[in-house]
Amino acid sequence: MKKSFQMSLLLTFLFAMTFLEGHCGGKSFEEKEMTDQRIEEMIQTLVDYGIQSAAVLDAMRKVRRHEFIPLAFRDMAKAYGDHPCSIGYGQTISQPYIVAYMTEQVNPQPGEKILEIGTGSGYQAAVLAQMGAKVFSIEIVPQLAAHADEVLKKQSYPVMVRHGDGYLGWPEFAPFDVVIVTCAPEKIPEKLVEQLKIGGRMIIPVGPVNSVQKLLVIRKTKDGTSVEEDLPVRFVPMVTDR
Repeated sequence: MKKSFQMSLLLTFLFAMTFLEGHCGGKSFEEKEMTDQRIEEMIQTLVDYGIQSAAVLDAMRKVRRHEFIPLAFRDMAKAYGDHPCSIGYGQTISQPYIVAYMTEQVNPQPGEKILEIGTGSGYQAAVLAQMGAKVFSIEIVPQLAAHADEVLKKQSYPVMVRHGDGYLGWPEFAPFDVVIVTCAPEKIPEKLVEQLKIGGRMIIPVGPVNSVQKLLVIRKTKDGTSVEEDLPVRFVPMVTDR
């Protein structure tokens, strides 16, 4: 009798847990399915726009873009659209195509050391880290640096985030294989070129704030640097503490 009673209690408990999981957890499951669908739609858009790198597409499939948008600005219906999203303080998270394009152009490899100027939300840094790079990221807005550092740690991306002036780079960890700049100076900062190793590459938007900027791809060799003009773009300005 005692065993029968215990078995009855166990079955009742298991039934209750199954019921609760189905009803309380159902919404989370549906939300995950919807997010996965939006991500796949984003990836298809990137492919349609000409992104070919399987490594870039795979990384952007795995990084949850909405997690990097502060809650006050997060709109799940728009988080995976191909457009910038506000993250506060006059800054934005870049549109997925630009993130994918800039990443594909510098072709980061596992183990490479990358300096990012303009952490913003932390999304670009997460994509680079997902690809196996060692990422060092500088953000001049202290609140955004703190936000990005928190989200990156929460998502288990080992990115070093620093609040500071991007024009100065991060000499303690130079030289870098890659430098990615996600804000626009009016001319190429010399210190960033200095911190690029021989054989390294940099991608940076350059030009006035109220005009069309040019995305530049810079390659450093033992004989000097080459500068290639790429897409016309529009980024927020690169500011300085000086």
